[in-house]
Amino acid sequence: MGDHPFIPVRIAVMTVSDSRTLADDRSGAVLVESLEAGGHELVDRVIVRDEIGLVRAQLRRWIADAQVQVVLATGGTGITARDITPEALAPLVSKAIPGFGELFRWLSYAEIGTSTIQSRAQAALCDKTLVFALPGSPNACRTAWDKILATQLDARHQPCNFPELFSRL
Repeated sequence: MGDHPFIPVRIAVMTVSDSRTLADDRSGAVLVESLEAGGHELVDRVIVRDEIGLVRAQLRRWIADAQVQVVLATGGTGITARDITPEALAPLVSKAIPGFGELFRWLSYAEIGTSTIQSRAQAALCDKTLVFALPGSPNACRTAWDKILATQLDARHQPCNFPELFSRL
């Protein structure tokens, strides 16, 4: 991975769900286990009901918190009436990162076929915080982490990565 030093990223994890608790939140657990195994720091972890105002308020708190560099949100990215994570995120976006959702769906196609079109996974820069909105399944969280986020949140990954940009945001 080159001569660049590893830089731990400070990450918050939010599960958007009306039914999950910390005890049975497998998707949030996958993200926490993955980021910690990758050497990053879990700053906070919450479960928020599928209500646009609650999700947006939590995102705002973390975006305003200089200790949080990255938010990983899982759940609420489908197309049902209760799936509101992209709508909650929309007014907070400074710059959309469309390549994340495009790549996620391309990678997911190999796993779930055309069902991947139902995913509204996305990423954005919100002020100086990166927000990744992931589907609510553990497998989708694993795909996002293992095939995209593990390298893009690693300062040693070349030719480019997100940590090398933090000081310029």
